Amino acid sequence: MYALTRFLLTAFVAAGLAAPALAQDKVTFMTSWYAQAEHGGFYQALARGIYKRHGMDVTIRMGGPQVNNLQLLLAGQADFIMSYDFAALGGIEKGFPVVTVGASFQKDLQGMLTHDDVRSLGDLKGKTILVASSGRSTWWPWLKAKYGYGEEQTRPYTFNLQPFFADRGIAQQAYPSSEPFQAQQRGVKANFFLFADDGYPPYGTTIVTTHKHVADKPDLVARFVRASIEGWKSYMAEPAAANELIRKDNPNMTPEQLEFALRRLKELKVFDGGDAATMGAGIITEARWRQTFDYMVRAGLLQPGTDWRRAFTTQFVRDLKIMP
Repeated sequence: MYALTRFLLTAFVAAGLAAPALAQDKVTFMTSWYAQAEHGGFYQALARGIYKRHGMDVTIRMGGPQVNNLQLLLAGQADFIMSYDFAALGGIEKGFPVVTVGASFQKDLQGMLTHDDVRSLGDLKGKTILVASSGRSTWWPWLKAKYGYGEEQTRPYTFNLQPFFADRGIAQQAYPSSEPFQAQQRGVKANFFLFADDGYPPYGTTIVTTHKHVADKPDLVARFVRASIEGWKSYMAEPAAANELIRKDNPNMTPEQLEFALRRLKELKVFDGGDAATMGAGIITEARWRQTFDYMVRAGLLQPGTDWRRAFTTQFVRDLKIMP
């Protein structure tokens, strides 16, 4: 009897060891640009096996200047994309079935690079402001209305900092980890002002999918959102694993710039500030979306009849409670 029991137990264990692991859900996530620190949480979730622990086999595909990740999402070539509120609301206006399910950052990362004589965003009268074409349909109407600036102050921003370096009368749009880093490398004393800190309402680096995905695979969406936000919390504490993958995808990204970028993200409290401090990282709220909708309508960037509530859902983050 003892021998039989031992035989059966051994066979059971062997069968368990031989059983295949449960298949993981394959997920493709597409970023909005070349790999950088602003994507670090997603790369960290991949590098540290966080996605795998949540039952997903995730592939991260880089975006770039010639890549329309929203089109690829709608074509089924990506399951989730990195996006922003204006794109989601504009998509809803056009009838696209897109929906935001979480936000990496409580603040949009767009801001202004100025020379060190400028003390605030309200101190740009008489300055030339360099604005890229995309800025004219996002932040420029907000800045112009808030501080009474005029179109005659603007010139196109071509993503070349030489005009800024050559003329102290120029201010230009910037991201906290990019243009300020270039100014530092050149030894140019400069200030950076984040628009969000003066009331610019959108979230930053959002997670967007389709309404069909939310309806058909809510468990997968929930797992992807949770794992991504866990990845962000891990990256903010110890970024080495993600940075290795970031540099593999984008060799032009130096360790010095990654270090600079993470320091600025922490200083600006884009991940753990605002509602995230009390409601948990990744949170999005109807109140914030209403602010962005109202701004876009006032600025003539969105039709007032747009069903703005279809651009987001709070169901995957309201009870997440990942405290930063």
